[in-house]
Formats: sequence, C-alpha cells, structure tokens
Amino acid sequence: MLTRTPLLVAASIVAASIVAAAHVSAQTFVVVGTGQAACYDDRGQIIEPKAGDPFFGQDAQHLSRPHKYVVSSDGLTALDVNTGLTWMRSPDSAGDRNGRIESRRDKRSWAEWNHYAKTLNAERFGGFDDWRLPSVKELYSLIDFTGQTGTRATNAKPYIDTAVFPVAFGDPTLGERYIDAQYISATEYVSTTMRGDATAFGVNFIDGRIKGYPQLEPRSREPMRYFTIFVRGNSAYGVNRFKDNGDGTITDEATELMWSKSDSVTPMNWREALAFAQARNAANHLGHSDWRVPDAKELQGIVDYSRSPATSDSPALSARFDATPIVDSTGRRDFGWYWSSTTHLDGPPDRVGDHAVYVCFGRALGWMEMPPGSGDRELLDVHGAGAQRSDPKVGDASAFPHGFGPQGDVIRVQNMVRLVRNARPLQR
Repeated sequence: MLTRTPLLVAASIVAASIVAAAHVSAQTFVVVGTGQAACYDDRGQIIEPKAGDPFFGQDAQHLSRPHKYVVSSDGLTALDVNTGLTWMRSPDSAGDRNGRIESRRDKRSWAEWNHYAKTLNAERFGGFDDWRLPSVKELYSLIDFTGQTGTRATNAKPYIDTAVFPVAFGDPTLGERYIDAQYISATEYVSTTMRGDATAFGVNFIDGRIKGYPQLEPRSREPMRYFTIFVRGNSAYGVNRFKDNGDGTITDEATELMWSKSDSVTPMNWREALAFAQARNAANHLGHSDWRVPDAKELQGIVDYSRSPATSDSPALSARFDATPIVDSTGRRDFGWYWSSTTHLDGPPDRVGDHAVYVCFGRALGWMEMPPGSGDRELLDVHGAGAQRSDPKVGDASAFPHGFGPQGDVIRVQNMVRLVRNARPLQR
C-alpha cells in the first residue's frame, strides 16, 4: 500500500509544473488516493483482514497514490503533483487578505464567486492570470478520508491536509454549526433540490461530504454564502474518456481504470459488498480476478454531472453503463446509491468507523422540513444526484423513518455495488 506523504517544500512552482506535466501525460484525470490507511469492520478499527476474512478488500488494502503537494515560495499557491492542478491555498479572499478565514468576510454567494476569478486574474494572484472556480471533481481531488467529523470543532479533524490548505470551522456567533464550512464548486446541478431551488455542488471538508447546495437560503431566500478556493492548470481534469470494451467492461482512458459495465443488481450492506467483490474474483468475473469495490474518489470520478433522474430519466452516469433502476420511497422511478470501500469516520467517538461512503447516482433524498419551521417533513431530493454521503454499514433502515441529520438524509443501509480494477498496473 502506498502511504500518504505530502510533499511540503518551498520550490519553484514553474519547475514543479514541468514534473507534474510529465507525470500526468498518460492520464489526464489521475485519481489520488483517499489517504485511508486503517481498516475497519462495521463498528470500528480492526487489524488488517486477510483474504477470505470478513471485511477483506477495503480501501486501505489497495494500492493508491498518496497526496503530493508543492507549496510555492510565496506561500500563496500549492501544486498537486499528481493532478497537475495548482490551487489557491486559502479561502481568505476578503480585501484585507489578513490570513484569517472568517465566515463573515470570506464567504460569498455562488454568483459572486463566479465573478471573483476576474479579480484574481487581474492582479495575477500567485503570478498567474488563468484562475477558475473549480469543478466538483477538481475540488474533491483534495479530500482526505483520514478526516474525522467528530461532534464539535474541538474533536473534529478536517478532511483535507491542513498543513497545505488552512481551513476554518463554521462561526457559532453567526448562528452557524461548526460543520458550516462548505466549499462551493462551478458544477451546477442539472435538476433542482428542495422544492425547485437552483443548486451547485460543493465539498464540505469538515464533515467529508459532497452535497448540492441551494443558491438561496430556504427561509429568508437570501443568497447562500460559501467558502471556496480557485484552481488553474490541467483543464482536462475530471473529464472521462470511456471506452466500451464489448466484453462487459468499460475502460476510462482518462483514469486508466476498468469498470464493470453492470452493477450488482441487488443492493446489500457494506460487509456483503466487500464479499461480493471477492466472490467475483474467485469466479474470474469477466476474465479478471482483481476486482474491488472502488474507493470514494474512484467512484465519484465516474459521476456524470450532466445527467440526472429528473432531466434525463437516468442516473448521473454515462449511458455506456448499465444501471439497475429502483422505485424510491415516493413511488418514483429512480436509481441507486453505490457503496465505496472507504470508511467514513463520522459521528461520536464511540461509533467512529460504523459508516461507509456511498455516492448517489440517483436522487439524494432527505426528509426535509417544508416549509422550514413548520414541523412537517417532506421527502425531497435535498442534495442532488452526484452527492456523496454515508450510510451505516449494517442495520435496519426502518429504524430511521425520517432519515438522519438536519436534512433528514434517507438511510438505506442496503446499497448497490459497481466493481473496478486497474486497467494498467499503478505506477509509483
């Protein structure tokens, strides 16, 4: 297993860009590892399981690329050596640029952020004039699943390398929760959330999720405000190049990952999902014996954010794939959520490790209080097809009749599986 060893050196970012360009020349969309190095069962951390053991084949047991960053000599930017993307390090974007990240001064609306790149480019921030608001796939490349949500700021660990990318928690003096530190992306949801709100996807580096965030606050209808950081370089990052191999597999030539064209058809819990992959390997499924349940970043990497159940009667997934339709709790035709092999270190300390990450290729449903403050809950697409959340690894979904959390995230426990393998051996 490759270990996570971020590179923190003050160096010429131009020279490092040459190295990065050579590294990613064959792969325009390099999927960086999640950082997860420990193994978990459905209750907590365990010693690494062996082949044939329950929970064998999870995230930490597969080779992956560690995060590698080069910080510029002026400290303003960081190059991701794997992806070829250069990042503005801090969301401290207020006019004072005082180094402090403050909700009151450094959060802006989605519309304002879309114009802010002009400011950065006009002043040649970090020496460059080609900054852009990142796509959700670009932003998600930074997530690090050694993070831990905790129950308050004092026992939370952000899901990003804070030595490279400083973060802030939500500001309670403004009525925010400690997890209200969402970073907005340029990726709009092609459908709408709640009861028809225009929505853009974002990554929360405090609670380790992707959600669709409405552009207007549900109660006041004022513009919602978020953090973000800007990016430049490798404009092909996040763009898939799928090839149907005609044998039940699909290769993404951008990532050099091979996928099973079909899913598991039947939903299952997380332990069963890992066992499903091992059973397929024993049967030399589709001519290969090295299938795995994808990690969170591999799985999110195949989301097609131009598609959704409401707009294309499809999952948020390329039409080259087969996807088993389901009937959701409202009786509508929908599509499933898919397990990753990545444990989500969510919740109180005595239960850390009992959830795993899934990606919604269908609607990200939640029992939302509508209208806000009414006490009445309505089942809605609250976070959008393409969201990433987490479910208990085992249990009874009926114990959560109105979901969990402030948006009433629907709990399923039983989710679909789509297998992946490396089309070419991973190179260090």
